[in-house]
Amino acid sequence: MPRDARLPLIYAIILLDVIVGAAIGPIMPEFVRGLRQPQVWLSVGTALFLGVQLFSAPVLGKLSDGYGRRPILIVAALGTLLANCLLLPVRAGLYFTNRLSDGLTNGMYATVRSAITDISAKEDLFKNLGIEGAIISLGFVLGPMAAGALLTVLAVPPGQQATYVVGMAVALAALNVVLSLLLRETHAQRTGVRGAELRAELSRSVNVLTIWSRLKSKDTPVRGLRAIVLMQVALTMSTGYYFYFVPFASLGPLRMDARALSYFFMFFGTLSIAINYIFYTYLADRLNQRKAIFWLAVASVPVLASYGVVGASRPLLYAIITIDCLTISLIQGLLEGLLAQRTTEADRGEIFGLNQAVQGLASFATVLVCGGLSVLQLELPFAWFAACMAAVAWQAWRSLRRAD
Repeated sequence: MPRDARLPLIYAIILLDVIVGAAIGPIMPEFVRGLRQPQVWLSVGTALFLGVQLFSAPVLGKLSDGYGRRPILIVAALGTLLANCLLLPVRAGLYFTNRLSDGLTNGMYATVRSAITDISAKEDLFKNLGIEGAIISLGFVLGPMAAGALLTVLAVPPGQQATYVVGMAVALAALNVVLSLLLRETHAQRTGVRGAELRAELSRSVNVLTIWSRLKSKDTPVRGLRAIVLMQVALTMSTGYYFYFVPFASLGPLRMDARALSYFFMFFGTLSIAINYIFYTYLADRLNQRKAIFWLAVASVPVLASYGVVGASRPLLYAIITIDCLTISLIQGLLEGLLAQRTTEADRGEIFGLNQAVQGLASFATVLVCGGLSVLQLELPFAWFAACMAAVAWQAWRSLRRAD
C-alpha cells in the first residue's frame, strides 16, 4: 500500500491521461488517410507533438518548482481536454492542431515524476517510479480496450469510428480535470516565479543550445546527471518505434485496422504491466541498476531489428513484443530512478523538465529520421531504432567503466 494517500491519485491522473492518448492512437491514420504518403504526415504530427515539448517541459518544470505541482497538473489536464475537443470533426488540419496543442501540456510528465519523488521515501523511489511505468503500460492497455469495446458493442461503422473514439476521449479528459482538482499539493518549498524569471525561462527554452549548458551547471561528478540524460536521449530515440508502430502496422504488410491495433496494444500493455510490476516491486532495488541497463540494452538491439523483418506475420509480431516486454520496457524506469535520486526538492521540477526537453528534442529528431526512412521502405526505421539502442548499451558500458 502506498504510504501517502496522494500517490494513488497521481497514479489515477497518469492512467487517465495515457488512456486518452492510447485510445485515439489507433484512429489517427483516419485523419491523414486521404493525403499522399500518409505515413509521412503521421510522422509530422508526431514530430509536432514531441517537438513542442522542447520548450514547454522546462517551463512547466520551472513553474512547478515555483508554484507547486498541483496547478501545473490542472493546466495540463485542461490542455488535454481542449486538444481532444479539437479532433471533432475528423479533419487533417485539426489533427495537426491537436498534436501541437496536446504537446504544449504533455510536459506535465516532468511534474508528475517530481510529485512522485516529492512524497516517496528513498527506499520506495525505484518502486514508485517503476509503478508509474506499469501504470503507463496499463493505460496503453485500457485505452485501446475501451476504444475496441466501444466500437464493438455499438457496432460503429468504419466511417464513424474516429468520431466515437474522440468523443469518449473528451469525456475521459474531462474526468481527469476533476481528479487534478482533487489533488493536494506535494511540493512544500514554493517560492514563486517572477515575471522576469519566466521570460528568461521561455527565452532559454526556445534556444535549444542552452538546455545542455543548464544541465551542466546543475551537474557535478558525484551527481552524474548528464551521463543519465545521455542514456535517456539514446533510449528515447530507440523507443520512437512506439509512435511509429501505428503507421507501420496499419499501412504496411500487417494491414492492421483500428480493432486489430487495439487488440495488439491490449496484449502489449497487459504483459508489460505484469512484468514491470514484478520487476520493480521485487527486483529493481536488489540489482546493480547500471549493469541491468547495460545488459537489457544489449538484449534489446536484436529485438528492435526483428520488427523490421516481421513481414505480414502477426504471430511473429506477438512473439517479438513478448521479448520486448522483458527487455526494452524495463530500461526507462531504471533510468528515471537513477535521475530522481540525484535531484533535490529545490530543483527537481527544473531538472525533470530539462530532461524531458532533451528527450523531446531526441524524439523530434528520430521522428524526422523515421519519416525520411519510411519513404524509402516502411521497415527501414527499425534499423535506426536498433542502432540507437546500441548507443544506450555503449553509454551504459562507459558509465560502468567510470564507476569502476
